[in-house]
Amino acid sequence: MNCPVCNHDAAFAYLQVRDYTVSNKLFELVKCQSCGFLYTNNPPDKNQIGVYYQSDAYISHTDSKKGIFNNVYQLVRNFSIRQKLNLVKKYSQRSNGNILDYGCGTGSFLHFMKLNGWHVTGIEPDASAQKKASELISQRVFNPDHLKSLESNHFDVVTLWHVLEHVHDLQSTVADLKRILKKNSMLIIAVPNHFSWDAKHYKEHWAAYDVPRHLYHFNPDSMHQLLLRHGFSRKALKPMWFDAFYVSLLSEKYRHGKMRVISALVTGFISNMKAFIKPGTCSSQIFIYQSSDH
Repeated sequence: MNCPVCNHDAAFAYLQVRDYTVSNKLFELVKCQSCGFLYTNNPPDKNQIGVYYQSDAYISHTDSKKGIFNNVYQLVRNFSIRQKLNLVKKYSQRSNGNILDYGCGTGSFLHFMKLNGWHVTGIEPDASAQKKASELISQRVFNPDHLKSLESNHFDVVTLWHVLEHVHDLQSTVADLKRILKKNSMLIIAVPNHFSWDAKHYKEHWAAYDVPRHLYHFNPDSMHQLLLRHGFSRKALKPMWFDAFYVSLLSEKYRHGKMRVISALVTGFISNMKAFIKPGTCSSQIFIYQSSDH
């Protein structure tokens, strides 16, 4: 397949990664020879990918609170939601407005934004998560196809929290996000970062590769290249410190067959210290870009 970012037709093999969540199949990561973008080669198409999400291990779709790991995930998520609100308010310079959360999961973030005075819109492909989100925010949450129908120049903020790496129609989706944003409004994207120390440490066992659900594997350079092509300008790059610990826990399980908590905490700590010294190398990064022209 051609590079999803620059459409170059040549790439070289980078890494073989196993799907530890559902199928146990091996998938190949390849790197574009032209722009260096890393992506999953020949992943399941939109009609086939659904079966790879059918797992209780996929917490963002289930809201599961079974076991210590899931409970910790929920606690961290609840803390992070308030941090996300503060981030939105700081960079949009607004205390309310129109916000779209693309890939809203079960709706926790949208619910919190609505409680804080924002007019919310949600898009979510998973039917079960979509139903939960609709009930939580007391309004309809839409399928991804609805993005094309949204009004142009309408939103003050669009967020994608660990979502863009899942989207099949990468270029057209980013183009539509640009279209629906008002001029000088904010696009906020969080994705895993394979430039992180924990990614290099765990290699093919790094949980954030999450093949084949993750179609793309971003770093700050490739994200900037993608968004620059669509007329966005960079405003800020922020770390997601908790992700290094969460990803390391899962990676320990994939590498050793069990969650070695102490080892994961040490790895997460080292990764975060290295990211503190060298910004842009956190396990997950938040990219804050402005829709600067139309």
